[in-house]
Amino acid sequence: MTSITLDSSQGHEPGTEKPQLESPKSVLALIIFAAVLTAGLAYMVFSLYQDISSAGMPATTWLPFVLLGVALLTALAFEFVNGFHDTANAVATVIYTNAMPANFAVVWSGFFNFLGVMVSTGAVAFGIISLLPVELILNVGSGAGFAMVFALLIAAIMWNLGTWALGLPASSSHTLIGSIIGVGLANQLFGSNNGTSGIDWSKAIEIGYSLLLSPLVGFIAAALLFLTIKALIRSPELYAEPKGNKPPPLWIRGLLIATCTGVSFAHGSNDGQKGMGLIMLILIGCAPTAYALNRAISPADLNNFRQTAIAASAVIDAKAGGHQILGDPRPIVTRYVAERQINESTFPALAALTREIVKTLETYGSPAKFPAATVGNARNDMYLASEALRFIFVADKKEEKIFTPDDLKAMQAFKSSLDNATKFIPFWVKVVVAIALGLGTMVGWKRIVVTVGEKIGKTHLTYAQGASAELVAAATIFAADNYGLPVSTTHILSSGVAGTMAANKSGLQMSTVRNLLMAWVLTLPCAILISGTLFVLLRMVF
Repeated sequence: MTSITLDSSQGHEPGTEKPQLESPKSVLALIIFAAVLTAGLAYMVFSLYQDISSAGMPATTWLPFVLLGVALLTALAFEFVNGFHDTANAVATVIYTNAMPANFAVVWSGFFNFLGVMVSTGAVAFGIISLLPVELILNVGSGAGFAMVFALLIAAIMWNLGTWALGLPASSSHTLIGSIIGVGLANQLFGSNNGTSGIDWSKAIEIGYSLLLSPLVGFIAAALLFLTIKALIRSPELYAEPKGNKPPPLWIRGLLIATCTGVSFAHGSNDGQKGMGLIMLILIGCAPTAYALNRAISPADLNNFRQTAIAASAVIDAKAGGHQILGDPRPIVTRYVAERQINESTFPALAALTREIVKTLETYGSPAKFPAATVGNARNDMYLASEALRFIFVADKKEEKIFTPDDLKAMQAFKSSLDNATKFIPFWVKVVVAIALGLGTMVGWKRIVVTVGEKIGKTHLTYAQGASAELVAAATIFAADNYGLPVSTTHILSSGVAGTMAANKSGLQMSTVRNLLMAWVLTLPCAILISGTLFVLLRMVF
């Protein structure tokens, strides 16, 4: 892959002034940066200590805690790199239209990235996790589980840093998905050949569609929005290039700042969740007593859990038709999750597993009271039941109706209770991921900003072009959040800028477009290869 160069014969018009990207180093800014970073790490250590102490987790060896610390720092490093790799796209338009000074823009963007992470729901986080092999998720504390986490994180960081060094706006989402697929494929080749050892391809295809279509949506929607604005708003200054370093008119400046804010917030709410999901895997693997189950379930939610579990158990028992499973039902349910073929033993096994969950709840009352030796198994039972229900609901939609509407409602309520107990994000995890992503936004942003601002179109970015690209990016990411799908801020925004250039007949710098397409095509296979190789090597180590 070659680095992008700006051909002077295809560059911006002569005499166009570029924005000031360089500024004197501020000692005060460095002190504040270091203080926030230190405070975030201290808060993480304090929260870990409190959670593990209150859970009564036995400490027979320091090894799990060493692995926990290294893994958490690696996950936060991924989010930090994600910040300066991806979020530069959000500030490129306001910088190149002089709507905001460069240094102020990245701080502003970092702050709204932080807020975006803090208000996120976690749906994207667990959408990413559901891609991973069920075998590894159920045994995340094993050597293979640690190899999985480190392999996909290190692979994603390596590729992100490589594309950043070349100034290529490659996608962190794309990279992470490729890393997950690489781990799943390597695990299937390295270990058993059962269906749970590989990737959930149905989920991978669903996420793949979102990553594939989002750049096309960005290009087409931004072009159409730009043409619509041009037809409706007859203000010549909106379609003019910035004059020197003069800021745009107030109303245009407000629009550009608002769109930059929206993209930054949306980026935080979507991309920040990827790090949160990975951190939860790490915590479950290293400190299951404290994090395998949601110990903060309210009494009302706990009572609802009991009621939904009993109601769902009755529905599943009825569907089992009186058949009983002798022995352990888990292998049968696991096989169903792998093969997704309902047979005569599926519902009896799921009924037996549901009764085990109800029995555990009735015995101990609350996840906070589960003995340390019980937590891991209880969490795996709940996760396995939830995954089985997920695929049963898919079958119910695709084939003849398996359940009546009332029965389906009872099953869905039970799955929600299971997810509430197993798929949760502690507040401190949101905070440290938000800090890592926000601080990362303020470092190393220039390379990607220059590519987006100068090297996609042949003319300087106009106010209307910048606003159109940003509006489409923010709307697309928010829509993806609602469906729990990861999308690439990088792909959407850079393709949106290209779409506005094409709509305005400004011309595209084809050398840049070729390099962007090359990065888009190569990211998935390269991430798969790197993470798969690392997984095999780390399996030998662990």
